[in-house]
Amino acid sequence: MRQRPLAPNNMAIFKRPALKTQSGRKREMPQGLWQKCPGCSDVVHEIELAQNDRVCPRCDYHFPQSAKERLQQLLDPESFTEHNAGLRSVDTLRFQGMAAYEERLRKYQDSTGLVDAVISGDGMIEGYKVAIAVMDFSFLAATMGSVVGERITRIIEYGTASRCAVIIISASGGARMYEGMLSLMQMAKTSGALARHASERLPYISVLTNPTTAGVMASFASLGDVIIAEPRSMVGFAGPRVIKETTHQDLPEGFQTAEFLEEHGLIDIIVHRKKMRAQISELLAYFSTPA
Repeated sequence: MRQRPLAPNNMAIFKRPALKTQSGRKREMPQGLWQKCPGCSDVVHEIELAQNDRVCPRCDYHFPQSAKERLQQLLDPESFTEHNAGLRSVDTLRFQGMAAYEERLRKYQDSTGLVDAVISGDGMIEGYKVAIAVMDFSFLAATMGSVVGERITRIIEYGTASRCAVIIISASGGARMYEGMLSLMQMAKTSGALARHASERLPYISVLTNPTTAGVMASFASLGDVIIAEPRSMVGFAGPRVIKETTHQDLPEGFQTAEFLEEHGLIDIIVHRKKMRAQISELLAYFSTPA
């Protein structure tokens, strides 16, 4: 029996037809125009997300929000003044692992428009002056290196000197491995600055977003006088898989979610993003006097 010749390896048997317009040209879908919601699997238009503070209008899943978007949402209009904007990370250890550190920094600076993974400064919330730092997960997973730690420490010290509340919005994958021990030092430095702030009987409000993990969670993120979290945020030191493999125990349902930690006393309040400004303003009314 005569066999038919096999198709070459690089030739597909079935080809997906290309979408073409009436003029015969291929039609390309713009990248990032739609987002699939991890909460309900629905597809949401990017414009609709932006208009809804990056919260899914179907299931209330909280998408990641940039530092600039959070500042715009929380602070009074035109009240923010950035501090220490010129601080830049350097490759002190000359890290040459998966990719050169300086190369990765340039890549994220170009793609995000940020200098590093945190924006800090002072502003007003409903007439109350605050010193605020907001981490941005889109920049190297908001890992904490020397610049992130220094900017957060300086804004805490500014809040202490100005006798105003400190607010830190956290979102981080932990310490920045490219900086080794210099990164781990930031845990003690930020915590020490908060201890001095607390000794002056001044408030610190910590806001945890998805995800807040590792060295950031083990330092300043867990030291707030009031600790707030967005719904369903993942919060913890190590990932569930690492903990399970280390302890050889099955973890309870909902482990390391904001709701689980609120139930067990680590988190004080879970607040929807749309209500965050009003909630922080209410807390400031208890702790502070208007400027």
